[in-house]
Amino acid sequence: MSIIRKLALAAGVGALLSSAAWADGLQGKVIGFSQIGSESGWRAAETSVTKQQAADRGVDLKFADAQQKQENQIKAIRGFIAQGVDAILVAPVVSTGWEEVLTEAQEAGIPVVLLDRGVDAPQELYLTSVASDQVKEGRVAGDWLVSTVGDKECKVVELQGTVGSSPAINRKQGFEEAIAGHANVTIIRSQTGDFTRSKGKEVMEGFLKAEGGGAGICAVYAHNDDMAVGAIQAIKDAGLKPGTDILVVSIDAVPDIFAAMVAGEANATVELTPDMAGPAFDALDAYLNGGTVPEKFIITESKLYTPADDPQGEYDRRKGLGY
Repeated sequence: MSIIRKLALAAGVGALLSSAAWADGLQGKVIGFSQIGSESGWRAAETSVTKQQAADRGVDLKFADAQQKQENQIKAIRGFIAQGVDAILVAPVVSTGWEEVLTEAQEAGIPVVLLDRGVDAPQELYLTSVASDQVKEGRVAGDWLVSTVGDKECKVVELQGTVGSSPAINRKQGFEEAIAGHANVTIIRSQTGDFTRSKGKEVMEGFLKAEGGGAGICAVYAHNDDMAVGAIQAIKDAGLKPGTDILVVSIDAVPDIFAAMVAGEANATVELTPDMAGPAFDALDAYLNGGTVPEKFIITESKLYTPADDPQGEYDRRKGLGY
């Protein structure tokens, strides 16, 4: 079973089209993909799924790993332009500083599709953006916490994503919108964990130390599951029970967070599908072969998962997706 078919089962979206159904739509097309890096399990899965989608469709995918540095992404995009690729996919590491290089791609007649993150640049500089509603993701996480704690006082520590990235900005906004009007739920500390497991653990250790060993912390909200898994380890090291003494809510729905749910150490996650490439390739197929301009924003689903949603089954269905 291919990665893409496993993904369809995991996401509950039904069977995806087979490569035969795509016929020769993108066969032989050369497409550059500037990926942020591999800071998280989700990012690794996005890369794996994108490569599999490209192979299934006969796309010659030129892959560039930016290692979390925008300057590497800009260099890679300029390299793709010089090669004369048919299109460019980019998952931008931060939201600012893209106008110049996107203009260069546009002037070269190369359509650009943004994956999973947005940019602060004129919309006419890119063909479309395939992403989740990141504000909604944060709002779903916040709504879950508000509903779970009821009227109980709940002091929250927040592990933010990479400073300046659109997910960090938007997931924070959505969560704050959800808890607004609920005076019993407050964020007492907030710091970047840079979307990594190791940094999430390190920052959570600091939160616990600053809050008397964690006695006053009701919940940790992490902008991604990898930071949450790091926080879980820090909570355990402090002699507390994650998921019980401190609630854990995060975003991505990667296999390890479902394993944590099975162990009773995590409480909720909001899914971010790693299949951004499927809709992106569909849009490029329609545009390059038929001149059909896609919607400017293609939004994926943001689904909440808790221990009531068969976490062992979700883990089993997702573990082969490249996380």
